[in-house]
Amino acid sequence: MRSFLYFLLILVISPLCSLAQEKLTTDDGLNMVNLSTSLLSPDGKTVLYGKSELDWAKNKRKTTYYKRNLKSKEEYQFFGKEGASSVQFSPDGKYISLKRKGKEFQQIFLMRAEGGEAVQATEHINSIKEYKWSSDAQKIYFVSNRPEDKKQKKKKKDGYDHIVIDEGPNGQTRGSWEYLYVFDLKTKKIKQLTGGEMILGTWDVSPDQSKIVFTARKENRRNQGNLSEIYLFNLADSALTQLTNNQAPENNVLFAPDGSKFAYTASGTDRWELINSKVWMMDLNTKKAKLLSGDFKGNIRTPMYWSLDSKYLYFGGLQKTTSNIYQLDVNQAQFSPISNNQKGNLRLRGMSKDRKTLLLSYQDHQTPQDLHLSALSNFQATQITDLNPDFKKKFALAEGKVIQWKSQDGLEIEGMLYLPPNYEPKKKYPLLVHIHGGPAGAFTDSFAYRYSVWANLGYVQLCPNVRGSSGYSDEFLQGNMQDIGGMDYEDLMSGVDYLIEQKIVDPDKMAVRGWSYGGILGGTTITKTNRFQAASLGAMVSDWTSEYGIGFNFDIRLWYIGGTPWDNPEAYRAKSPLTNAQNVQTPLILFHGASDRVDTEAQSMMFFATLKDMGKTVRYLQFPREPHGFREPRHQRTRDIEEIRWIQKHTLGLDWKPWERKEDDKKKDDTEKSGTK
Repeated sequence: MRSFLYFLLILVISPLCSLAQEKLTTDDGLNMVNLSTSLLSPDGKTVLYGKSELDWAKNKRKTTYYKRNLKSKEEYQFFGKEGASSVQFSPDGKYISLKRKGKEFQQIFLMRAEGGEAVQATEHINSIKEYKWSSDAQKIYFVSNRPEDKKQKKKKKDGYDHIVIDEGPNGQTRGSWEYLYVFDLKTKKIKQLTGGEMILGTWDVSPDQSKIVFTARKENRRNQGNLSEIYLFNLADSALTQLTNNQAPENNVLFAPDGSKFAYTASGTDRWELINSKVWMMDLNTKKAKLLSGDFKGNIRTPMYWSLDSKYLYFGGLQKTTSNIYQLDVNQAQFSPISNNQKGNLRLRGMSKDRKTLLLSYQDHQTPQDLHLSALSNFQATQITDLNPDFKKKFALAEGKVIQWKSQDGLEIEGMLYLPPNYEPKKKYPLLVHIHGGPAGAFTDSFAYRYSVWANLGYVQLCPNVRGSSGYSDEFLQGNMQDIGGMDYEDLMSGVDYLIEQKIVDPDKMAVRGWSYGGILGGTTITKTNRFQAASLGAMVSDWTSEYGIGFNFDIRLWYIGGTPWDNPEAYRAKSPLTNAQNVQTPLILFHGASDRVDTEAQSMMFFATLKDMGKTVRYLQFPREPHGFREPRHQRTRDIEEIRWIQKHTLGLDWKPWERKEDDKKKDDTEKSGTK
């Protein structure tokens, strides 16, 4: 009886608690503090991390660094207003290195780990790109562009600055060959190591500093990343040995502590395959590669770390909607979980030098990302930062869960389902379907404020991991090969039908939205069905033929359509939303960044112009300066506000009024007081 009364009390109190919470808005989401760079000191006693915060007045986000003593829990701001990038601890823990602009170019600066002024260490003739410390902390290796001679500089200055596309280091934009250099901290001298004509990828220096392993390309066409190969550079005699020769891209090379081998990631050995990235190991004596992670069904996440005895690798991995930390036995080629979270996403962000301590980040659909620590031997993640204190108490958040359903052909599909706060089981809600990017993206149990904004507007939301999503088996990832917009569309719509059958949503009040591949599949969706009352598509491709060559679309040629517009023209037409634009009845709003080089801006313009000429209900917002993912906060806000306004109007018939930002209110008041307009 006592338990029953307690249960009734909880039922009565819970709605009251929810009512006291604020409804999360787009502005609340933009105002959130995000986790930036995070580092664990070699001794495992200190964490250095960045807070990314909104500067509305300057229309950008700024990162401020903080240093935290893990024993005393003392924390204070680190670095001055000059800021820092590419921050690292030296292997002995004595220094913190960073990049800042010197007189003209980005240089390496050093400061004592306990604090003080950062002093410029390098004076290189070009900007320094990626850099790494030597294991003995006496040298710093770095990458920089091949220097231009005075003649080249003068010609460019005089206006001879044309770009010969896809020749030499140029791709669709100006490029440069890259060299490896080493900076000696004792002598303050810089020595060039490599030469020739290469564009470098990932690289690592052997523990004894006798060798450097790196990936590189000898051309720069944007859709030919598979031509990257692995090379071994011998520092003693500058001998360069090519270790791979195939059509598969290798990445993330990492020397083992014993120096006899290195790990790397690759999707295949001979050709560029549509499979989840695998972990491989190459023995330097035999030059033979060994597959280590073949049994891992999911997505390998870097960075990876070696155990000190070179017997194990540690990495984060996505399986379905959750991400955990794993240990990989390199001799047995077997993996085992270190963590075993059933929900949420753990990311491995660092390890102490003795490999006893892990630095992690964790988030789930109701928990914004924060840093955590755990011992390797007895895993138990302990939160050490609170970037958005009382966030979960202050705001009413979407309730999320993983659901499964059967697609048209019987294949099991799963996704995230988000319910409004105070969800009522007997009520039918409007539905918003999100489509992820990719195609090999995935919806995971991670925090994104957008879901709670829509939940507070009263929508049930479906985020389906249609076939072709990563985090599952290779076979599932290959599920939409030469079938983009085919069975992946059926997976999406069968999820919608499942929610209707469960009497969760109102079939007359449904909308769909997506970005990138989400915009592409969303575009196909509204040419195939009129069941949605509103659609919002961003950074889409409407016509695959005109996108060939100028877009980032190697995957279309190799996998999702197959072939080229001249040897497979019918498929390129059939898979293009523009081909069937006459079928669109759904009111559509389009968004695209004017500087998008992944899915080019003309693709939205063509779809818009076609629908406009046909007399369809369509609106297009083009954003200056923006690439594939928007960077400017005011553009992000405008995009989200206009999307909500459109979907509210056409799905629910509401003349929705957006929130006003407090900064905008203050500016308005100041203007009125000063008498200016």
